[in-house]
Amino acid sequence: MTAKPSPGDRAGLVWFKSSYSGANNNDCVEVAAEPLVLHVRDSKNADGSALAFAPAAWTRFLAATRA
Repeated sequence: MTAKPSPGDRAGLVWFKSSYSGANNNDCVEVAAEPLVLHVRDSKNADGSALAFAPAAWTRFLAATRA
């Protein structure tokens, strides 16, 4: 995991919110996928810090949260 990719590293990414968020809820985690990296940010602070995960690490994280 790498903390705070620079804004240039995230330029052009397409961000997605959970389908459970609802249209008017800005308190969400957003995810943008690239072939080798999954980016995660707080929707309330889109220009702020973000995390970057390798796909395998993201898969393990999701498995752990579902368990």
